[in-house]
Amino acid sequence: MYRKTMFAAAICLLTSGVVSAQESDKGKLKSYSYLEVQGGGQITLTDAKMDKLITPMGAISFGHYFTPVVGARLHVSGWESKSGFDNVGYYKYNYITTNADLLLNLTNLVCNKGNGSHFLNVIFVGGIGLTNAWSNDDANKMAAANHNLNMPLVWDGNRLSHNIRAGLRLETNVTKPFGVALEVAANSLDDRFNSKYNNTDDWMLTASIGLSYRFGHKYRKPAPKPAPVVEPVAPKPTPKPVTRVAKRTVEKKVPVELNEVRFYKLREADAEGEKDQMQRVADFLKSYPTATVSVVGYADKGTGNPKLNVKYAKQRADKYKEALVKNYGADASRIVTDSKGDTVQPFEDNDKNRCVIVKGQAEKTVTETIEETVTEMVAE
Repeated sequence: MYRKTMFAAAICLLTSGVVSAQESDKGKLKSYSYLEVQGGGQITLTDAKMDKLITPMGAISFGHYFTPVVGARLHVSGWESKSGFDNVGYYKYNYITTNADLLLNLTNLVCNKGNGSHFLNVIFVGGIGLTNAWSNDDANKMAAANHNLNMPLVWDGNRLSHNIRAGLRLETNVTKPFGVALEVAANSLDDRFNSKYNNTDDWMLTASIGLSYRFGHKYRKPAPKPAPVVEPVAPKPTPKPVTRVAKRTVEKKVPVELNEVRFYKLREADAEGEKDQMQRVADFLKSYPTATVSVVGYADKGTGNPKLNVKYAKQRADKYKEALVKNYGADASRIVTDSKGDTVQPFEDNDKNRCVIVKGQAEKTVTETIEETVTEMVAE
């Protein structure tokens, strides 16, 4: 039992490279026919060197699979065979074999009970037929020249022999129109086949590659599926509108503005003295990484002259920026300075125009909760 299980597992493992259900819209495959041509070589065993006995062979066959497992074929093969003696020489002759063979798809039998198709199928071949050999003139000449050779059958004009065959085929997926197969077989023939006499059957071993065309596929339609049972459905309750208040949150962008003024005494430019204010400017830059600020210096028109006032206004703006960078860690690339001198007076009070005005703009995201009245249809 263990050996039988291991054999079945080995066949399935060998042939399961690609497995697909052998089905189509027509149903499961039931039967089909095929034509095949083969070419290869053969050797008829005798007491001589085997490498000297290999000759070509060809074959043609017509077959039919009655099920995906069981089939039969009429197989005609032949061409040339060779025999002889190592110490005398070798001779050739022609032959033809006609066999009726049984085909048994072991893969479908073992792996899935004939309901599947495999990339590679292992098929047993066994059958019986007749073989006829002729044109052994070389054997006649060798026997005439060497009377001590054991060749009493060489003069026998009747070299008709039985042929009992057993072998294996490795065949590609049978559901496709064209297929390729490798076949090896052993053939048992009458002792007269190779014109030599040894009181036992002659044995011929063959190996061939075949190309087949499959046609006449018939399918077994699957049983119809039973109609589904439809259970009566109770009527759904009539929905009625219900109003409720729903809350949802939304995010939006709101502008943020920075507006700071630093006032100075006459001729004063030092930025220190308004630490809280400068900290607010530095915090603004840190809180909004994409924002920039402008620092604009001014001077009063009531004192000095325009040339000096431009100088003082510029000093105030530059020192303010310098203090922001040095003392508060602000990013200098995001601070823009400018000097208006006394050409612009932002305040009516003359003394207040000695100043620096710092401005900046940014955006921040805020979350708001919105209440909405929603009407829904609810089943009672």
